[in-house]
Amino acid sequence: MEQVNAFLKQVSDFVWGIPLIVLILATGIYLTIRLKGVQFRHLGKALRYMFQNEEGGSGEVSSFGALCTALSATIGTGNIVGVATALVAGGPGALFWMWLAAFFGMATKYAEGVLAIRYRTIDEKGHVLGGPFYYIQNGMGPKWKWLAKLFAFFGMCVGLLGIGTMTQVNGIASAVNTAFDAENQWCVTLFGKSYSWTVVIAAVLVTVTVAFVVIGGLKRIAKVSEVIVPFMAVLYILVCGVILILNASKIPGALGEIFADAFGLRAAAGGALGAMMVAMQMGIARGIFSNEAGLGSAPIAAAAAKTHHAARQGLVSMTGTFIDTIIVCTMTGITIVLTGAWDKGLDGAAVTTLAFQQGLPIPGEISSFLLMVCLVFFGFTTILGWDYYSERCLEYLSGGKKIAITIFRWLYILAVLLGPFLTVQAVWTIADIFNALMAVPNLIALVALSGVVAKETRSYLQSPERKLHR
Repeated sequence: MEQVNAFLKQVSDFVWGIPLIVLILATGIYLTIRLKGVQFRHLGKALRYMFQNEEGGSGEVSSFGALCTALSATIGTGNIVGVATALVAGGPGALFWMWLAAFFGMATKYAEGVLAIRYRTIDEKGHVLGGPFYYIQNGMGPKWKWLAKLFAFFGMCVGLLGIGTMTQVNGIASAVNTAFDAENQWCVTLFGKSYSWTVVIAAVLVTVTVAFVVIGGLKRIAKVSEVIVPFMAVLYILVCGVILILNASKIPGALGEIFADAFGLRAAAGGALGAMMVAMQMGIARGIFSNEAGLGSAPIAAAAAKTHHAARQGLVSMTGTFIDTIIVCTMTGITIVLTGAWDKGLDGAAVTTLAFQQGLPIPGEISSFLLMVCLVFFGFTTILGWDYYSERCLEYLSGGKKIAITIFRWLYILAVLLGPFLTVQAVWTIADIFNALMAVPNLIALVALSGVVAKETRSYLQSPERKLHR
């Protein structure tokens, strides 16, 4: 088993290596130039559109609901654990490169949102299906349908095999266990192994709650996301905000450290370039992994939005990257840097936990509890978001067969229940691989259809009152 894990780790490191990172970043730069910096020129308008749902537009959920569904999958444990991992491995400078990837990634996410609406399908019952598989098939032509199916297959595997289910609930159960029974004093034997009752209870509660939401389909997922996503984001931002306010005098130093480290200026003589490259790789990779710009997941949710024009939803979609990385990841990163938690020999959630404990003037147990609550909500919403993504991928592959969707939903729920009791290293690595493979078909389509995106953008900016044309 160790050999299998080692092989999978090598494959994961390869597919998430420099070539894919460069490809995703280059696509964002190309789209930024092609769209004349739409993410900078129209960010204010996009942020206003977040809360201004259109009346009478075709679709299944509100524009804000579609955004929250996408954010439910992107704002997750990566915003807490992923940022910490990047800073530990790449130094404070990794946060700067995370920002850079996000700013170019906003153009990518904008293009994804535009194409999702432009090429979505709506049947006579008002049911919407869209995303990379449809803008590949309908935009690039039927001869590229094999590429669309490849994307859909990879997306379905990501949801069911790990990122959407087992790894998230495993993280939730571990956080609950650490908060309430860290010494494992209350245990029960299951599947031949001993588990804390906190793990069992957490698994059952999360599974029941997930089942209640996902069986209700997209509209219920969107409604739940509209409530939980803003709540969890505001809660986390408030906690980090308190830390930043209480340590305001340290913020200039932290920012100086971030910018200096980003270009290797803190490294010893001769090691500046190497330090810069490590910070760049870790920051860009974790930034892409966190906000999913270029991976093709968010446009699956964006396609269901009620809107009159593709470019308008593109503007709303790109705010997801802004919120995820520029706001949430930045709050985490600066909190970690100014408390020095990144350089204490810890990793993952333990780094952010230490930052909370050192930055808040309250007992460490309460700080840990607050972070646990955030981790639970972040993980739970990611489960919901990826259920929707993977269901839509299966719906495309199966031709919309309801029996296939029903079976998949119950398999998804079962995977959530079993998640805390499985060794998830191999599952997580496999999911990472499929996640990276999703990006390739999507990036090909974004570049191939960039002219369509530019045309839709010009049309909307010249006449925003015009209705969506197909």
